[in-house]
Amino acid sequence: MRPREAHGQPQLRGVPARVGVPGAPRRMAMPQPPAAAPGLDGPAERSPALRAALANIVRICPAFTPRALLLEDERHILVAGTAGRTPVVAKCLSAHGSPARQVTRSALETAELFRREVAAYRAFVRHRPPARLPKLVAADTERCVLLLERIPGRPASRERHPVNTPAPGEVRAILGAVRALNLWRPPMGTFTAPLDYTREVARYHALGLLTDRDAGDLQQLLHGLAHTARQFCHGDALLSNVVLAPSGPVLVDWEQAGWYLPGYDLATLWTVLSGDTAARRQISQAAQASGTLPRDAFLVNLILVLMRELRRHDLPGAGEEQRILVRRLHEDAALARRAVRAAVGTR
Repeated sequence: MRPREAHGQPQLRGVPARVGVPGAPRRMAMPQPPAAAPGLDGPAERSPALRAALANIVRICPAFTPRALLLEDERHILVAGTAGRTPVVAKCLSAHGSPARQVTRSALETAELFRREVAAYRAFVRHRPPARLPKLVAADTERCVLLLERIPGRPASRERHPVNTPAPGEVRAILGAVRALNLWRPPMGTFTAPLDYTREVARYHALGLLTDRDAGDLQQLLHGLAHTARQFCHGDALLSNVVLAPSGPVLVDWEQAGWYLPGYDLATLWTVLSGDTAARRQISQAAQASGTLPRDAFLVNLILVLMRELRRHDLPGAGEEQRILVRRLHEDAALARRAVRAAVGTR
């Protein structure tokens, strides 16, 4: 069969490569670090959550001196500072352990993810992966405090779905770092498998995001992948989780790290690199370079990542920017569905 064409660009069989919506406005910018240090000038000006977080940080690192508040929202607090002469950043859960905090399922899940991230950084002390990441300085799983080396650099994006992607050389470096990580084989038992694929397909089917045919096609591909070796993945390879440092890309936020079907990180990058046709083509080539099974695994991952993003963003009352994003996600999902059906048809 000849490769299909998509938007004037060659498309590899079974793996879509689509460009994003041209001229779309910038979306959902992440909070940028302030130039000063709001909320750190004096105890009276700090929120109760920030005061509790600072107290917890000092418990595990008495030498910590706060310098700037990077982020404070309903989930996390990030504070830049120093531990002695070492630049560090502290990550805490908002008001964790406060008696006034409402214990909800979401809060419990957030705390569990935080503990998994701490466990990942502790594992990296014993088993160093072939990717740059911040060094662990101190951690407290009970109070949900994580103190890390602060990496000089800038995020590859401050948006989950950026319109303006990094420069081509930076994208190539990010893809190279992720692919090197995916080849790493940490000792068995060090990390878990965070994603139950069969359960995820059933969940999105029950939510109406997958049709009966979609679910059947994915189940058929999963059946063929039953004995495929899992691949170590970052698990949340968004551009916003990559710091572009002078020495190269640095991966942060490791709470989803573990064993996945091959290509999960590539599927995440394909999804968020909607405006970079060349990067999508490179990802498609990497996904099927080793044969049919890696291609099928990538397609299963791609469908699940797209469904996750649709569930996250396709909400009532969305503004114009979000509607543009949701429309693009639906278009990408339609391409992925066709690729899955073609893959099932070649079995």
